[in-house]
Amino acid sequence: MTQKNKGILLIISSAFFFALMNLMVRFAGDLPSIEKSFFRNFVAVIFAFVTLKRTNTPIQVPKGTWKPLLLRSICGTLGILCNFYAIDHLMLADASILNKLSPFFAILFSFLLLKEKVSPFAAACVFTAFVGSLFIIKPGFSLFDTSFPAFIGLLGGLGAGVAYTYVRILGTHGVKGPFIVFFFSSFSCLVTLPYLIFNFHPMSFSQFGCLILAGLFASGGQFTITAAYTYAPARDISIYDYSQILFSTLLGFFFFGQIPDALSFVGYGIIILASLAMFLFNQRKAD
Repeated sequence: MTQKNKGILLIISSAFFFALMNLMVRFAGDLPSIEKSFFRNFVAVIFAFVTLKRTNTPIQVPKGTWKPLLLRSICGTLGILCNFYAIDHLMLADASILNKLSPFFAILFSFLLLKEKVSPFAAACVFTAFVGSLFIIKPGFSLFDTSFPAFIGLLGGLGAGVAYTYVRILGTHGVKGPFIVFFFSSFSCLVTLPYLIFNFHPMSFSQFGCLILAGLFASGGQFTITAAYTYAPARDISIYDYSQILFSTLLGFFFFGQIPDALSFVGYGIIILASLAMFLFNQRKAD
């Protein structure tokens, strides 16, 4: 198997893990998003800590990286909270595709924060993806039923996109991936802990099990997507990450009887086509 094929297989595995995480978050029921986020990140802290120990990576903040680490963690935490809220109030496929807008937000904030040049074609793809999101958000229709949760899901994609931009900044400072995950997950647990202490919602054994599984699947997704990008560059394999939409659609249908409406499918198509166009453009530019 070639390095590229290994990368493709790993990134599809990652998409499946994240789709399963979304399923477990939904199965956890009517628990607050903050409570769900805490347990999801608590499992990630353990996984990241074990990884750091196994690789003998120092658990200390490198000089000059406090600010980007904190901003990555703040944006990432807000992104997870918004994503979990969307998962609880939207179809799994809708919540997944809105979260997958994060690469487009990353392009936008790379321009704003890193002053990276954005080509007119990339800007057009970003705009097209946002147009696609409107078909899913459906502004002005069923405001409290779908539009508001969809808007929150869009904010989740924005938070993740900003977080990924700061991950790039941290990468230029030589900060290792497992340490970024450890710092972010620990930060998320600490900021959500006061809510759990003062406003804890009791959960059943099955709900607790679902949240632990959500954390395990999230960790699996994090590590497989990290491994995928060690085998092949993003320009060659990133488009396969959108297989999560297929997995989420199938899981939503089989477990909850969810069938996205026609406008949502139009939105999916526009966003995926915009992603495919960016993928082909990056490949052509690299050749």
